[in-house]
Amino acid sequence: MDPRLDPALKIAEFLLRIKAVRLEPKKPFTWASGWISPIYCDNRKTLSHPIMRTYIRQQFVEAINNEFGKPDMIAGVATGGIAHGALVAQEMGLPFIYVRSTAKGHGLKNMVEGDLTQGRNVVVVEDLVSTGKSSLQAVAALRDAGCEVKGMVSIFTYGLKEASEAFAKAKVRLYSLTDYHILLKQAITDDYITENDLASLRSWREDPANWTGATTRKATP
Repeated sequence: MDPRLDPALKIAEFLLRIKAVRLEPKKPFTWASGWISPIYCDNRKTLSHPIMRTYIRQQFVEAINNEFGKPDMIAGVATGGIAHGALVAQEMGLPFIYVRSTAKGHGLKNMVEGDLTQGRNVVVVEDLVSTGKSSLQAVAALRDAGCEVKGMVSIFTYGLKEASEAFAKAKVRLYSLTDYHILLKQAITDDYITENDLASLRSWREDPANWTGATTRKATP
């Protein structure tokens, strides 16, 4: 068995159990982008569960050390990556900075907040990677501020083709603790979905922009 699989399945089980991830192919959601989706993800819920929060922090630290080597700094992406990033930085004894979604409208009008004199290279912490647009916007802001981005870690990724192509084009390596494929495997095991749901859930991932559902509810991942 892939040595990564047990932690990935464990995190998937956590996310499903606390409803940080919800799978509802028969009653899909509408994302802020306008996409209709059978999955809704809010990883900020993990911060309210100390055991899970600690486990995610530990897995992030292990992934960073194994995949990228110890960086000079940790950067969190607003808003979901800030708390997890700060926890990781504390665990690793590293300086922490964070990236706003937009530049501050007053003062120095910073997009990157923190003391950038504390190091040159950085690993970025995200909670979720969907299309990759906001994640890579943060990477661009860090590079513009003079940082070398060693890579990015996230709790979860949908593994969308659009995101994979965007990360490759930006020359950013992404390591996610768990992903959509593993989540579906765990969801079947724990009876969150049935075998009959799988075809619909898999087809969404193949072409999310054109996937359609019946009744939709507003949700912003």
